[in-house]
Amino acid sequence: MASSADLALANRLADAAGAAIRPLFRGEWSQEQKADRSFVTEADRAAEAAMRAIIEAERGDDGIIGEEYGTRNENAGRQWVLDPIDGTTSFIAGRPIFGTLIALMQDGWPVLGVIDQPIAKERWVGRIGEGTTFNGKPVRAVACKELSDAVLATTTPHQFAGDDVDAFMGVVKSVAERKIIYGGDCYNYALVASGHVDVVVEAGLKLHDFAALVPVVEGAGGMMSDWQGNPLDANSDGRVIALGDSARLEDVLEAMG
Repeated sequence: MASSADLALANRLADAAGAAIRPLFRGEWSQEQKADRSFVTEADRAAEAAMRAIIEAERGDDGIIGEEYGTRNENAGRQWVLDPIDGTTSFIAGRPIFGTLIALMQDGWPVLGVIDQPIAKERWVGRIGEGTTFNGKPVRAVACKELSDAVLATTTPHQFAGDDVDAFMGVVKSVAERKIIYGGDCYNYALVASGHVDVVVEAGLKLHDFAALVPVVEGAGGMMSDWQGNPLDANSDGRVIALGDSARLEDVLEAMG
């Protein structure tokens, strides 16, 4: 479980990342394309460096898994998983719907998560066994009686390939055409927790993309799983489903074929 001290540290990490990101948003900064063809900016690196410095100074025995600077203490039972800017393309385009993701994992399972939007100063925090908060106030996902009534979100249809395309399109065909949202990265999952989005379906995610999302969504009464309906952990394959109403899981899995 995550302690109150862990929660306080996670909030301080988010504050530090935000302080590094805000001066660069819609400003001048360097960027480059990584080997996996994704982009990284000066803001990504500055934010992760700020967070890592705090963890290394105060939690020397804990591990770190960061998108930009790799893994430290990889065999530690407690691992801080950091994605300084989830949605770098949105940051580059000046769209304030990216987020800093901070997770604490215990023995491979996410137990604490933060989704922080540093420009709007919106922060969702979830701990396993506790309710999710948005800027310090409790939030709840909402019931969805029929999949046909659901608001469906995904970052981009281009993330699906091969059979994944057919699975995703099966869900698309099951919801109302005008209730599909593209773009948003981690912000979509925060909106599930706050009761505005019902379903998110994505593929190709890495641990730093989804670890923080699980406590936030599930602490709000929703659920997250892989495409077989199994809970997400460090070994999950990056195909994820988020639901505001767990009663719709079988409907989504059936639609995916």
